Amino acid sequence: MITTAAPDVPDASPAAEVRTPALSPSRASDFMRCPLLFRLRVVDRLPEPPSSAAARGTLVHAVLERLYDAPVGERTPEAAEALLPVEWDRLVEAEPRYATLFDADGDAAGTTPEQWIARARRLVGTYFTLEDPNRLEPEARELRVETALDGGPLLRGIVDRLDVAPGGAMRVVDYKTGRAPGPGFEAGALFQMRFYGLVLWRERGVLPRMLQLLYLGDGQVLRAQPDEHELEATETKVRALWTAVQDAARTGDWRPRRSRLCGWCAHRSVCPEFGGTPPVIPAGALRARLGVEPEAGARPDEESVSG
Repeated sequence: MITTAAPDVPDASPAAEVRTPALSPSRASDFMRCPLLFRLRVVDRLPEPPSSAAARGTLVHAVLERLYDAPVGERTPEAAEALLPVEWDRLVEAEPRYATLFDADGDAAGTTPEQWIARARRLVGTYFTLEDPNRLEPEARELRVETALDGGPLLRGIVDRLDVAPGGAMRVVDYKTGRAPGPGFEAGALFQMRFYGLVLWRERGVLPRMLQLLYLGDGQVLRAQPDEHELEATETKVRALWTAVQDAARTGDWRPRRSRLCGWCAHRSVCPEFGGTPPVIPAGALRARLGVEPEAGARPDEESVSG
């Protein structure tokens, strides 16, 4: 990801940034969807109100991660359900903003925490119709992976689960709490998984055997067996995306791209497509977060002096 903080959480000033600029599949998807959205999340780091769907996804992921702490034979639906309130309390303690979901103006207004967690319970229950966790012993869960492309960006991400067979074959698993994409719309989901496959291939020198997406919203499974050609094509696409990101940063051309997803965007008030004006980019933010200096004569999106 080209940021070390979630897009809805303000962070320290650009001068305090110490991590190498990098690209994650979620931020790459942001740029493909709308360059301005990418800028507002990565460079400006504007706060976003907590999303009910995102919070539920975080909760379900935490439960499925913790479930594998239990010994084989005890990874049951009942054990997973018992983890829900525990992990919810842990989530709210770490991020108190999630408690505001149920406020009058919150994303889950009119819903009680118990009703909201019941939806998460159904998603967890669906997981057990897709896999038997007692027959699995993952090598890693919530695995942070990264690799630097030669002459290109640092690629970074978090793999939900990595299974490795005795013979070394790797399966990359990702949990989705929504519904599977319809026929012909799988490309975005597979881009994310091929991104992870590319990083693991470059990092470990082993081509993943299987990329697997588990959709808990409707109980569907999407699988792909990548070959070297597909992952090399993914690398080419990632390099092109990074070049486009840097060009936008140098020229200040972060043009918005209207789509049906705009209805869920938290930044409509500052989007020119809806009559808004983007904020001035904090001084030094482009350099700190993208490793780029704006060109002379570029659009005046960045302050000329540091704060």
